[in-house]
Amino acid sequence: MDTPTTRRSRAPENGRAPSVHPPSAAYTGRLSHAVFLLARAHRTVAAGMLRDLGLRPGQELLIMRLLDRDDQSQSELQEAVGLDHSTVSRSLRRMQAAGLLVRAQAAHDRRVQKVRLTADGRALRRPLQAMWAHLEQLSVRELDEDAVTSFTSTALAIERAVTGRGRRYG
Repeated sequence: MDTPTTRRSRAPENGRAPSVHPPSAAYTGRLSHAVFLLARAHRTVAAGMLRDLGLRPGQELLIMRLLDRDDQSQSELQEAVGLDHSTVSRSLRRMQAAGLLVRAQAAHDRRVQKVRLTADGRALRRPLQAMWAHLEQLSVRELDEDAVTSFTSTALAIERAVTGRGRRYG
């Protein structure tokens, strides 16, 4: 009989990868282990797609926020994507060096950095939309619409639970 400590990977019988069981130390955290595996796999695929666009993971989120509303402060972007100051600052610096955006002091307060996309940054709208559409197609290809809706709701509930805050999306 298989137990968490004796399970072994088996050759796939149906052409799919063998099911993945958590290591015994994580067996009481099966959901967390599944979330970890999903996040890692999704991020790996997305990172490859972003690399093809000349971007690093996370940079697309900043660009998409600027595509929705250009000329935001660095603090507004940081709040919108939920990352710390140093991470956002480093990403913006790299993106500026790549010619995707410009940063300048705000006229009303020289301590505030305003961020605007360049023409090269704005030109990423369609490639990013196509990338996200392709990633979505890969992600849902074995799910029906009810499963997608249920998973999305569950994933957002888990995100709120682990961050301890209600987060607005959109």
